[in-house]
Amino acid sequence: MIEPRTRAWWRATLALCLGSFTVFINLYVAQPLLPAIRESFDVSTLAAGSAMSVSMLTLALSLLFYGPLSDAIGRAAIMRVTLVLASLCTLVMAFAPNFASLLALRALQGFLLGGLPAVAIAWMGDEFNKPALLLAVGLYISGNTLGGIGGRVIGGTVAEHWGWHSSFVAIACLSLACTWAFWRALPPARQFRPSPLRVGQAARDMQGHLRDPRLIAAYLIGGFNFFIFLNQYSYVTFRLSEAPFSLTSQWLGLIFLTYLGGTVGSALSGRIAQRLSQPACMMLGIGILMSGSLLTLMPSLITIIVGLTINAVGFFLAHSMASSWVGRQAQRARGSASSLYLVFYYLGASLGGFYLEPFWARWQWSGVIAASLLVLLGTFSVSAWLWRRERRMVDMPAST
Repeated sequence: MIEPRTRAWWRATLALCLGSFTVFINLYVAQPLLPAIRESFDVSTLAAGSAMSVSMLTLALSLLFYGPLSDAIGRAAIMRVTLVLASLCTLVMAFAPNFASLLALRALQGFLLGGLPAVAIAWMGDEFNKPALLLAVGLYISGNTLGGIGGRVIGGTVAEHWGWHSSFVAIACLSLACTWAFWRALPPARQFRPSPLRVGQAARDMQGHLRDPRLIAAYLIGGFNFFIFLNQYSYVTFRLSEAPFSLTSQWLGLIFLTYLGGTVGSALSGRIAQRLSQPACMMLGIGILMSGSLLTLMPSLITIIVGLTINAVGFFLAHSMASSWVGRQAQRARGSASSLYLVFYYLGASLGGFYLEPFWARWQWSGVIAASLLVLLGTFSVSAWLWRRERRMVDMPAST
């Protein structure tokens, strides 16, 4: 097993961070381009927004496929091939002749982008020992945040000067360069043991994961935290576009730089986990997320930005711990267990807006925060249940 901070650990962790960065610059590049896409193809705002939602949906669905497949054929080949094909999809999007073809490419790309996140943590679970896994997962998830920021900032900046088609070309070239580096840096798997791909067995593995209360708890924590976190950003843009802030679209896009707090939170999660148990870290992360959400109620732009940054620290700390918890607790078929976590995670992102909308319509931003706290209290309680359960398991040998 790979030990923490060895040459092999740094090489593998860097490769997976690059892969994670590549996935999320491609996933989020379309977000700042939506107004230009709407104008270019003369479609409604709702239709233009589907360029984001359709890729999220197909990514979530793809995770059910890649997890069992990786348990049969290995993780590395899936990650490498899907990164290449997803990057090429971005390049082809620059030449989409109509909106329907662009949407079809985004749907295909979402399915391909699921290849790496579905199996990366399972790859770490196979190859890293526990301390190495805890440190690496935090850095890997920081690649998610940097990719999300990079896709939005690079895409928006290039589009402002050379048009939205050029944004896809620029991101595709960057993605292919990162994929080449990932391909070269990822070390060969040493511990993986394939199991034959049987649909019936895959279904039973999924059912087994869904019967494990420890895994279900992590799935709910990850899904419902993202359910709130991602959709808060949608509604805060509405708040900041209105008086007294009246920010323009350019400045609203820069709000996503607060994701850098998540880069810090996920990178520090491994060190924090050396002092606290993983469920305790989840509780800490959710508590920080709740505190940041409350801070955004203040009628000050600086305070809102600080609150969103604190939110990102807390969310990604909890996410890092919940996702690595799945990798540790799954007794078999780790690929499918990690995939199920991400299915809950991205379905949460897709559905959170439906929950928050009535609160926004009735009470505006204060309603959004009240609704957020209700859900976050629930995930905090689930984390506390995991913490108590783990404490009982640790104390049991001593009592006997």
